[in-house]
Amino acid sequence: MTTIATATARLVDIEVETARTDAVQAFLKQETLFVQLGTTDGLTGYGYSYTIGTGGRAVLSMLNEHLLPKLVGADARNVEALWFELFASTRATTTGAITSLALAAIDTALWDLKAKRADEPLWQAAGGFRQAVPLYDTEGGWLHLSTDDLVREALASQARGWPGVKIKVGKPRAAEDLARLHAVREAVGPDMDLMVDANQSLTISEARRRAALFEPLDLSWFEEPMPADDVDGHALLAAGTSIPIAVGESMYSIAQFRSYLSRQAASIVQVDVARIGGITPWLKVAHLAEANNVTVCPHFLMELHVSLVAATPAGGYVEHIPQLRAVTTSELEIRDGHAVAPTTPGLGIDWNLNALDDRTVA
Repeated sequence: MTTIATATARLVDIEVETARTDAVQAFLKQETLFVQLGTTDGLTGYGYSYTIGTGGRAVLSMLNEHLLPKLVGADARNVEALWFELFASTRATTTGAITSLALAAIDTALWDLKAKRADEPLWQAAGGFRQAVPLYDTEGGWLHLSTDDLVREALASQARGWPGVKIKVGKPRAAEDLARLHAVREAVGPDMDLMVDANQSLTISEARRRAALFEPLDLSWFEEPMPADDVDGHALLAAGTSIPIAVGESMYSIAQFRSYLSRQAASIVQVDVARIGGITPWLKVAHLAEANNVTVCPHFLMELHVSLVAATPAGGYVEHIPQLRAVTTSELEIRDGHAVAPTTPGLGIDWNLNALDDRTVA
């Protein structure tokens, strides 16, 4: 039998491994929503999603009071049906972050069960396109770091054989951003991919001005230059610059991605499995991206996204921001500048349940 017998959730606080700042916020801690599903045939599925410091208890309440009770007695194999049923039961709060994060914690647990039952790793269960995907680093590019720090970290990534680095932009004056980027480009040379991320901090006029300044640097993408709901602004910017525009980490529905792609407002899709509502809708966005001939380079969650990027032909880069080492017993395998998807059945994340217990706050 594959019936779900138990469904529980908890909130786990995971400290950040290093100081992280961008143009609009600081990443102070990871509030992690952790879901555990047990089935009558003896399998256990683990799933999770996250916030970067606020709203975790609201998501936990949605899980415990509304969504998890609907799972008990259901057939865990019916992943699409369960996702749709849970989504439909939350019409009053969709589309939105709280519901999407709650759905993601459940959906990733269901996929963990699905892959374990098939005795397959996630990258194969979800599509099986390739096992290794290129990796770029963000940890050495935070906004508070000095120019010397940025250069040192970029050179370290290059020495490790990593093909790309991302630098945060959004300093008060464009000249400061430009000087920092010039220093990195000069240090690493023309053969390393260099990305920038403004974290939704710019107006359309300032985004157009900075894009013009950045163009000679041969950037691989300009990420979240403006607020994520400004599709018109991104379409205007994309039409006026040679730099690829990247969006997606702050989108919570497939329809939002469809709007961007139909307007040719972005050519790099950064769909986040936690914020889109789980693996089920993530794969639909990836297939939508493939149909529109654009690349998927997801935001954060490298331990999970490595398998999803590996699953689809549209997959591009995985972002290197380690955050789960305090609560896992294994680390992401990196080989020749590529992240390697795990081969163990399920999500491929080896959770340290004792460490999770120690950090459980609700």
